[in-house]
Formats: sequence, C-alpha cells, structure tokens
Amino acid sequence: MQNVDLINHELLPTYEFRHIGYETRPVYQHDGTEVPGLNQVWLILDNEKQLNSYTTAAVKEVILGFQRASMDRKCVAVVFTAKGDRAFCTGGNTKEYAEYYSNRPNEYLQYMRLFNEMVTNVLLCDKPVICRVNGMRIGGGQELGMACDFSVAGDHARFGQAGPAHGSAPDGGSTDFLDLYVGFAKAAESLVLCDQPWSAHTAKRLGLLNDIAPVYKNKDGQFIPNPMAITNTYLNDMGDVVYGDWKTGDEKKAAADVLKDCTIDFSILDKKVQHLITQILNTFPDCTRKTLQSLRKKKLAHWLANSETNRSWLALNMNTEASAGFTAFQFGDKGAKQIDFALLRRRIAEGAIFNKELVLEVLPEAARKVVDEIR
Repeated sequence: MQNVDLINHELLPTYEFRHIGYETRPVYQHDGTEVPGLNQVWLILDNEKQLNSYTTAAVKEVILGFQRASMDRKCVAVVFTAKGDRAFCTGGNTKEYAEYYSNRPNEYLQYMRLFNEMVTNVLLCDKPVICRVNGMRIGGGQELGMACDFSVAGDHARFGQAGPAHGSAPDGGSTDFLDLYVGFAKAAESLVLCDQPWSAHTAKRLGLLNDIAPVYKNKDGQFIPNPMAITNTYLNDMGDVVYGDWKTGDEKKAAADVLKDCTIDFSILDKKVQHLITQILNTFPDCTRKTLQSLRKKKLAHWLANSETNRSWLALNMNTEASAGFTAFQFGDKGAKQIDFALLRRRIAEGAIFNKELVLEVLPEAARKVVDEIR
C-alpha cells in the first residue's frame, strides 16, 4: 500500500503544554495485551494546591488539548482528569476572579469567551470523552464534567454547585446540562440552594455518573466504601431514600475515625476507566462518533442557545453580586466566606446603589479589610 504523508490539521501542532498535563498512553484489549498503533489521551488539570481550579492560562490549554486529541488519528478516547486525590475541579480560580476580574466586566467577557470555547471543545471532541473524577467536582468543575460523555468517579468525590451562594449563576453549563441528568427538581435544588454536595453514591443513583469505585483502603489493606456515606441501607423507616446520604451525628464521628486509618488507592477506579476504554475500542469508530454526536445534540441545543447571552450577563454581574461573592469567598476566614445575605436583600429593598460601599457593608470582616488593598 502506498504511504501517504498525512496533513496535520492542528492549529498549533508544536505547542508545548505548561499549565495542564497532556499525555498519550497505551490502550489494551480485554486480555490485557497492548494494542499497537493506538492510544488514549489524558488531559490533566494541574493546580492541586487550589483544588484544580482552572486559571485563565489553563483554560487556554484545555481548549488546545481537546483540539489536539480530537485530531489524533490514533486516539481511541480522551480521559479528562486532574492531579492528586482531593479534587477533579472546583471551577474558576477565585483568586483571579476576586483580584482581577471583579469590577472589570469587559475583561471577564473576554475570559468567558475562553471558558465557553473550553466547554464547546469538550462537546465537539471527535473522540469519546471520559471524566475520571479523582475528587471534588464542584461549580465549574461540575460543568466541565457534565460536558463529557462518560463519568467514572472515586467514591470519595463530591458533586455540587456554588453559584448563587457565592455571587454567580451556574450558567457555564450547569443550567443547560444538570436537569438532563437528574431531572428538574433535583437540578433546581443543587443549582439554586447550593446545599451540601452529593456523595458519589447519590450522584450515581440520580444518574449523574456511569460508575463509581471504592478508593479508601483500611488499615488491613482492604477496600471499603466511603464510610462517610450511607451505603448499607436504601430506605429509612419512613420509606425515604437514604442511600448515599451523608452520615450525621455519632455515625459521622465514627466514620471520621475510620478515615483516619485509611489510605487512598485509585487502582479500582483506573481499572474501571480502562475497561470502559477497551469497550470503546471494540466498536466501529465512525458509528461511535456519530452516536455521541447525536446524543450530544441535547446538550448542545441548550448550550449553543444560551452560552453567549449567559456570557454577557456573567460579565455584567462582575460589577455587582460577583464582586461581593468572590471577594468574600477568597478573603473571608474559614467558616465565614459568604456575605450577609439578609443585609444585602434588605439594602436592595431600600433602594441602595450597588457600589463599593454596599459591598463593604455585606462582606465578612476579614474580606472587608483587604478590599481597599486590591481595588
């Protein structure tokens, strides 16, 4: 057969990644043998100290990473994950938000152009995308995860939103995607109330995840389910579903004591991810791509209809509630990272102008002290 010099269609084929990890790894058949000439691509968020929140520089590289993986003829699937065992992603970098983007709506408008392109490139990837959830998937991290085709999580992971509790609306994808996974009622609870995040067991039960894996090993070296979540009971005495709920009271204290002697091991999680890739390997590539394109239309219909106007609103919001919420979260003391909501509502009802003075009124004390230094 005649050899052909294949054209490289990447926009930046020689770009070297510095803010995220980009790795090609082998793929394997069911019997464990490596398949020559094919690979899987891992995109790895690398900001472990800040719970893998994405900086502006990282957002740019996630876009380029998905474009490169999409153009990789040898790639069977993309694994989207992060460094460490605490978080997959907790969303945008609140340090950048509080110190730079607050009160600079035009700057945030440009940032949101990048963010929207990041989500769009996940949704348009020519390869199946697997979210390997190695820890918390919160806020914008939840949005990135839901843009993926499959999600496999360690059972220590937590899933939730932060928007209205911290000065934003979850319009980076969650208002478009979450109800497609869990239904309107549970989506409204998570998106509006920003209450206690779901356990991995609850997230799987609600339909948010394909699979979960135990990651905790006890002092005897045995895997155990996350002791902080209820996993041995489905219904309580009143018939309410409690499977996956977080333990409380003495049960929570006992579970915390168990965790003290546990280590985290991702070996079962990674076996499940690799098994999924092997299953994908053994399908027709174009039929798989078209199937996912058809499935993704439900997400894309909402995303493409809303993302631009959401971007504009989110930028303008940097002049008002976001300037208070992100500042409170970034600079408030532990346990005091929210504004005084009742005071804000009361002052707005009185006709107060949303300006720096109002923000100072409602900020927690620790955050109030640093506002003048950064603005």
